Amino acid sequence: MMKDKVIVITGASSGIGALTAKLLSKQGAIPILIARSQDKLEAVANQLSGQYGLMVMDVTKQDQVQQVMKDIIHKYGRIDVLLNNAGYGKFESIVDMPAEHYNDMMDVNYMGTVRCTKAVLSHMLDRGGGHIVNVASIAAKIGTAKSTAYTATKHAVYGFSNSLRQELRGTGITVSTVNPGPIDTPFFELADPTGGYVNNIRWFMMKPDLVARKMVKLMEKKQEEINLPWLAAVGIGLYQLCPRFADKLTYRMMNKK
Repeated sequence: MMKDKVIVITGASSGIGALTAKLLSKQGAIPILIARSQDKLEAVANQLSGQYGLMVMDVTKQDQVQQVMKDIIHKYGRIDVLLNNAGYGKFESIVDMPAEHYNDMMDVNYMGTVRCTKAVLSHMLDRGGGHIVNVASIAAKIGTAKSTAYTATKHAVYGFSNSLRQELRGTGITVSTVNPGPIDTPFFELADPTGGYVNNIRWFMMKPDLVARKMVKLMEKKQEEINLPWLAAVGIGLYQLCPRFADKLTYRMMNKK
């Protein structure tokens, strides 16, 4: 079903982005790998089994984003799927984290998603179809201590996606969000350099290949949203019913950073 689809993947040099690219390549899709590191992208590309593209780009640079998406459309004739996966996190209390770090994280996680989406949207509207997949987080729906900056960025991505979906109804363009909980990837090398948080929630962490498979399935079926893992999805439902009560009830359990 994904055969010959041109799929642009930001943050493709490691983690979920890289694994998703490998799965898509096995299905005959044409993943276009995007990240800031040429060497890391080439290492991922060497593991792909079929056609692929490779573009060095920084999602915080407007001119780069515009030019790279334009070049991809010119070379391949279309972009079928945009997977906005680029992002990072740092877990630190608001007292300790400088305001500049909030700005930097928002620039990558949220504004990076906005820039890439805007750069492909006119093309998809002209074609009358396309799929925009935004990687948010369970953190977009349930906030936890020491993640005020990261949670805010993912809440922004989630809200942006929901509004965009409504705006694009009837255009043939699908807007999807992926809301995963903790995943065993290099994400935590920066987010949790001491390893304390990872040790506390290791039992709950998902294997990256599972998340990558779920993301590919979402693309195949054009699902509008998935929450991972299933236990977190249940928790979200309960939280939305009585958020303040749930905050008080789960504070100690959720405060693992």
